[in-house]
Amino acid sequence: MTQQEKRNYLITKLISENEKLKDIEIPSDEEEQKQMLRGLFNIRPPRDASEEFLKIQNKYLQEEIKNKGVVESKNISCIANTKLALWKGDITLLKWDAIVNAANSAMTGCYVPNHRCIDNCIHTFAGVQLRLACQKIIDEQGHEEKTGGAKITSAYNLPCKYVLHTVGPIVQGALTKNDKELLASCYNSCLQLASEKKLESIAFCCISTGVFGFPQQEAAEVAIEVSQKFLLTNTQIKKIIFNVFKQSDYDIYKNILEKL
Repeated sequence: MTQQEKRNYLITKLISENEKLKDIEIPSDEEEQKQMLRGLFNIRPPRDASEEFLKIQNKYLQEEIKNKGVVESKNISCIANTKLALWKGDITLLKWDAIVNAANSAMTGCYVPNHRCIDNCIHTFAGVQLRLACQKIIDEQGHEEKTGGAKITSAYNLPCKYVLHTVGPIVQGALTKNDKELLASCYNSCLQLASEKKLESIAFCCISTGVFGFPQQEAAEVAIEVSQKFLLTNTQIKKIIFNVFKQSDYDIYKNILEKL
């Protein structure tokens, strides 16, 4: 099957699962089809899928990621003599041991069609298996994930091996000491999980910035400070990358890291 044939198959199957969408028409434009497929992935509830669906979905997503360009760990250099690196780009393309997802407490991803948050991107390109895996974690523990905590899952169709899901604090009003402690807990929880899994490389997104309201400068300071302290006593983690999407975040991290 070509990519277009796989895409049409997936769209058709996802539409057939939802009675409310039975009359929807599949556009002829390739980009519009991709947006439709992503939106359908986004609104699909956590549940099993057939072996055929997963096989075709997996091949489709892996090919899409390959076409965008996978980024190897060895191609991103650490700064000075540290184990810390900085990279601006799409975190779903990183071929590292683990990437970090800024999740919400329900942990099953963003349900807003085609939303550009990192939670949406990671769940979209990992495939429908990730949402179900996260739901099973929540079901087993009997409650939503606490702020500052983290869980680990397979990355499924992403080039990395694992995804670490952490719930950052939502800042309302002035930044507090508790906000900083909760954000620090996010980084510590992820690093500890990665170490326990004997992973050597981890890529952090900018946890809690953006719609969660944590100031960018202070968030970067917490991220770097916690990572440095962790590396002083832990030899398992060989490389930590701070993955940013905005130029403003890149400039903030670069300024801090170059002064280490």
